[in-house]
Amino acid sequence: MSLPFQITATDPSSRARCALLETRHGVVETPAFMCVGTRATVTGLDPDDLRAVGANVLLANTYHLLLRPGPELFRRVGGIHRFMRWDSPVLTDSGGYQIFSLAGDRVISERGATFKSYVDQRSYLLSPERSIEMQTAIGSDIMMVLDVCLDSTSDASAMRQAMERTHRWALRSLAARTNPEQALFAIVQGGVVPELRRESADFLRAQPFDGFALGGLAVGDTRSQREEITQFAAGLLPAERPRYLMGVGTPPDLLTAISAGIDMFDCVLPTHLAWQGTAFTSTGRVRITRSACHTADRPLDERCSCSTCQRFTRSYLHHLFKCSEPLGPRLVSIHNLHHYLSLMSAARQAIREGRYAAFAREQLEMIDRHEHNAPTLGVPSQAASAE
Repeated sequence: MSLPFQITATDPSSRARCALLETRHGVVETPAFMCVGTRATVTGLDPDDLRAVGANVLLANTYHLLLRPGPELFRRVGGIHRFMRWDSPVLTDSGGYQIFSLAGDRVISERGATFKSYVDQRSYLLSPERSIEMQTAIGSDIMMVLDVCLDSTSDASAMRQAMERTHRWALRSLAARTNPEQALFAIVQGGVVPELRRESADFLRAQPFDGFALGGLAVGDTRSQREEITQFAAGLLPAERPRYLMGVGTPPDLLTAISAGIDMFDCVLPTHLAWQGTAFTSTGRVRITRSACHTADRPLDERCSCSTCQRFTRSYLHHLFKCSEPLGPRLVSIHNLHHYLSLMSAARQAIREGRYAAFAREQLEMIDRHEHNAPTLGVPSQAASAE
């Protein structure tokens, strides 16, 4: 399948671009942020909530869905869209990052990764073929090849071995695809070594993949390393195919990566931090559990049009968190996802108007000013302070 991808606008002062990505379940406008629905759910939210905040593409996790509920259920019900009552596009990751995160609890060989299930302690082999088989059963619109992910600080020899195995697994994933209506993306690896990233991109772009991702970032690298490699590696990928930066994440990350020409993003931060009581706002992060919010009779963000900000105060949200009421994380999750998706919408508008470079600078300066009290642009920290 050649995944229809039409570039509709470019920014004259950066590599930022708008495009339309056409899938079986609808068109995705890029740059796009994919809400993370690991286990066929975005934690605490239902499909109506997601549509209300402007989501039109979700990411689900092959590793977790393989263990529970398993491929047989997806085949029986007709795929993830019917299962979770979501009628818009879905991308499934391959399970490579989850295998990486298991550390000492898995064995990686040329065949794949052998590990024990956290559900029932049964032994599983996740191979490139098994990953594609599972993603086929899930019925996602976009599948990812199984890759070998390493900490970015790994030595060059280990990084090369992982990259070369990723290439071999990518070819096996390509050969294992049985449904041409499901797109398949390759994953460029190589850590923070430009020569390896170039070699990986050169190898993979010669194959008939529908899109290309940059993997292995935000796993030990510094922010400056991540930005440099994203800028470098994005320029190596075909302009006529979508480019996806995997698992990277804060609003500054997205703004700088869009400037580099990245089209698609996913990150668990908006919902993960929401459940910890942190909100992203136009004036920086807000920790709703702090005592200052106890009597704050104003919304999370005066500029936000989400249902949480339109109806509830910081003091009420503070109360919910202090009482351990699940409504609190749910309401902050709605706000955070709305914040992210609104940022993507504003970025697309700025690109269409030919002013993205200026827009990104303004946004980064504002984030830096509120979260770091710095008079100059600088580079926002991955662990920015909360209000």
